[in-house]
Amino acid sequence: MNATPTHLTAHTLRLILGDQLNPQHSWFATVRSEVVYVLMEIRQETDYVLHHAQKIIAIFAGMRELARQLAEAGHRVHYLSINDPANTQSLTDNLSVLIAHFQVQVFEYQDPDEFRLDQQLQAFLAKPQVQAKPQVQAKPQVQAKPQVQTSSPCGISAGSSQVDSEHFYTQRHEAAELFANRKQWLMETFYRHLRKRHHVLMDAAGKPAGGQWNFDADNRKPWKGTPPEPPDLRPEHDHSALWASIQAAGVNSFGEPRATQSRWPINRAEALQQLEHFITHALPHFGDFQDAMSRKAWRLFHSLLSFSLNVKMLKSQEVVQRVEAEWRAGRVALAAAEGFIRQIIGWREYVRGIYWAQMPGYDEHNYFDHTTPLPKWFWSGDTRMNCLAASITTSLHNAHAHHIQRLMVIGNFALLAGLDVPALHRWYLGVYIDAFEWVELPNTLGMSQFADGGLLATKPYVSSAAYIDRMSDYCKGCAYDKKQRLGDVACPFNALYWDFYLRNADKLKNNPRIGMAYQQLARMDDSALAALRLRANQIRGQLDTL
Repeated sequence: MNATPTHLTAHTLRLILGDQLNPQHSWFATVRSEVVYVLMEIRQETDYVLHHAQKIIAIFAGMRELARQLAEAGHRVHYLSINDPANTQSLTDNLSVLIAHFQVQVFEYQDPDEFRLDQQLQAFLAKPQVQAKPQVQAKPQVQAKPQVQTSSPCGISAGSSQVDSEHFYTQRHEAAELFANRKQWLMETFYRHLRKRHHVLMDAAGKPAGGQWNFDADNRKPWKGTPPEPPDLRPEHDHSALWASIQAAGVNSFGEPRATQSRWPINRAEALQQLEHFITHALPHFGDFQDAMSRKAWRLFHSLLSFSLNVKMLKSQEVVQRVEAEWRAGRVALAAAEGFIRQIIGWREYVRGIYWAQMPGYDEHNYFDHTTPLPKWFWSGDTRMNCLAASITTSLHNAHAHHIQRLMVIGNFALLAGLDVPALHRWYLGVYIDAFEWVELPNTLGMSQFADGGLLATKPYVSSAAYIDRMSDYCKGCAYDKKQRLGDVACPFNALYWDFYLRNADKLKNNPRIGMAYQQLARMDDSALAALRLRANQIRGQLDTL
């Protein structure tokens, strides 16, 4: 797959990464014969963590489709497939070869969202004999950064430039600047800041629509079967040939490939169709049931747009604007619109700010020193705990689970059981179709595991079986008793929950948001506390067989 005649030179080489599949980027507004666009399927990216098969397939399929569209529009495209003999399987090695091959004078790339890629490209441009001017971070809405003048052994004689990906509301540095002189980082503060700046869900007087900023309290209803889950109208794709090439290249993966019936969008048009279907059929009920879980419906009223957003087929702003327009037209409740918009303009932008403010080193946090290996059923879903079996099975089968399954079932158990934080991070990063480190790492280490000691979250998000039972149908028919704390049939969440607070009292007892838990523990006698500790230790000693 190569739309570029190999004998032609190119003044400018523009790199497109696998999560930069935005056909509306300003790069593509004008066809320029002296510019060649490069996309590459490389083992460097398939192998840095063990990925779900659907994730690899979907990203490669999207890359190939974008390359096809660009070539059809008249752009010069050079595409390196995973099994191309000319593919070195390294980003920078391939760039060195192509820069020399095309006699490139200028190298351009969009802001990488992952720190490791940003560092790799900066190191590539800072090789011996390269003298670069300091980068100046672009201001909001500024697309191009000042050129970095180089004298590169790779053949770049004029310079290079790093440009904005034209996707996010914010620049990398904005969260750090906003909280520079504050003791506490809070998503709600950042969320309100962006709502005001972009006039999202605001009234004419500059106040939040409906008189309040957050309707989270209205978004906690369990789903009892009605209204019915909307039909899944996403088109099916047969990626069996692509999957065969991935396998032939020796790429390792896990999870169900579903290569002959892939439902993930391959282009912007499909992503827009999915957005419209969500707005029409699911958004009206999203607010009520966004935290609900059921074995009978894995999608419920979730948009499944996170993949399209994170590979930039869709822009954050257009999704937010479309949802807000639906509320202003009176077709959805404010609580539904606000709940969805908060996920994008709130959490998504905020965790990106945390990531860039704290890297490098954020991935080394392990506040509770948790090191227990992940149970083997994280790769099979074969556990007698219905909630974990359902959440992990849907993750393996669909490369997706919604935020409460990730946080309050899988993450909850991992934190209570003391599972190894780096291993859990790698699992989350690999298993989910939408997982890229900038968004996954803060959510896993900060929100789910409290491994950063409270930088991102104000308290550990843990619960006993009671919460899971209230928000799902998982506890019905489970091998474990949701109401029992002790004994072989007692739900493991219960003893682990209380033991977690006992084990970590020195780090948590002064947290005002969890004072009630310690008040309840104070009312238990020593024998009850000892029994809980014993049961928790037994559970941690038999994780593989739960």
